[in-house]
Amino acid sequence: MTDWFRPDGANAFCLSLHVQPGAARNEVAGRHGDALKIRLAAPPVDGKANVALLAALAAWLGVPKRAVAIKSGHASRRKVVRVEGVDAGTLTALTVLGSM
Repeated sequence: MTDWFRPDGANAFCLSLHVQPGAARNEVAGRHGDALKIRLAAPPVDGKANVALLAALAAWLGVPKRAVAIKSGHASRRKVVRVEGVDAGTLTALTVLGSM
């Protein structure tokens, strides 16, 4: 298991993320210490980056948007996000996506 995600109940995980809003495009940028770095095109204004983060994670992980929620860090670059209906293999593949 990696240090940027951990189990949180049956069939759910909590992800430690470092989010960089205002980037050129939405992408997984790889590891950032004990977190996974996510770049988002959305600006950090009026919650737009949070909405974009949840939508991007849902699309990348193949889960419905309602399965992804921010647990902490709503106004911070450092966030903890809970994802339901995903397995550890899919999350590990997300890290590989960032190293390409």
